[in-house]
Amino acid sequence: MLNGKVILVTGGTGSFGKKFVQTVLKDYPDIKKLIIFSRDELKQFEMAQVYNPVKDKRLRYFIGDVRDKERLYRAFDGVDIVVHAAALKQVPAAEYNPMEFIKTNIIGAENVIDAAIDRGISTVIALSTDKAAAPINLYGATKLCSDKLFVAANNFKGPHNIKFSVVRYGNVMGSRGSVIPFFMEKRNNGTIPITHNQMTRFNISLEEGVKLVLHAIEHSWGGEIFVPKLPSYHITDVAEAIAPGVKIEMVGIRPGEKIHEEMITESDSFTTVDAGKYYIILPQTSMWDQEEYLKTINGKRVEPGFKYNSGSNTEWLNVKEIRNLIRTFVDPDFKI
Repeated sequence: MLNGKVILVTGGTGSFGKKFVQTVLKDYPDIKKLIIFSRDELKQFEMAQVYNPVKDKRLRYFIGDVRDKERLYRAFDGVDIVVHAAALKQVPAAEYNPMEFIKTNIIGAENVIDAAIDRGISTVIALSTDKAAAPINLYGATKLCSDKLFVAANNFKGPHNIKFSVVRYGNVMGSRGSVIPFFMEKRNNGTIPITHNQMTRFNISLEEGVKLVLHAIEHSWGGEIFVPKLPSYHITDVAEAIAPGVKIEMVGIRPGEKIHEEMITESDSFTTVDAGKYYIILPQTSMWDQEEYLKTINGKRVEPGFKYNSGSNTEWLNVKEIRNLIRTFVDPDFKI
């Protein structure tokens, strides 16, 4: 699938980017080139100590910002596949700095689309978030706009042989800025701050996120939003798993924060199909024969009114399972 290809990942020094690079180098040894595109020279320097472009000629580091279309045009020269992971992500920061998030998450997405079409890219997979479904915060709203742009790009690509698709998933276990590393740090203070005791979230590992992207690269027709079937957890169970018996302090919901996360809304149900391991939201405008697509993926349409919500999910992680996942994906030396 990737062997012989040139792949570029925007936001390549982030948590996802590092795991994507690690996986691709290991599982696809015959790739032609893997380009890490990001704006932070220090993070590139640090990442290059592990994934060294001098020792591994398949690697290249490219400093740039998705806000800079000209830089994207240069970076995309000769590239076959783009994975777009660059984004501003912190919910409170988005409420305070809205235009910065709009410039990166929306205008940056359009820049990626334009450069990809004009540079002859064959496949673009954009990373989304559960917060893009029925968004109540600015970060989610910018990612919803981004999703719409990537889906719609399949309509105006003209004669270019390119497909754009999106992957949407929940909170990544152990990623930078996520709740588990935060709780692990705070437990030493004797108090765990929780915004609301009824809060739930979906859970996915970085490895699972990378597998979803690779699945989309191989199987997308263009215009789909791929949504994995994930377990949920109660935030209080995460606190118990990390710091049993430690005092819980309720600090109140942050600006733009939801009690439960939703990845597929009731409105999405009319174009959503169940593909076994994944749900797939099909494009609302006709891009290809959807019945043929259903046969190809052996999928079936969900019932009208269906929604995929972390609070009403049927699969849940208990305290013991959360601890085991922390040891597997976050810290193998984790002890309580």
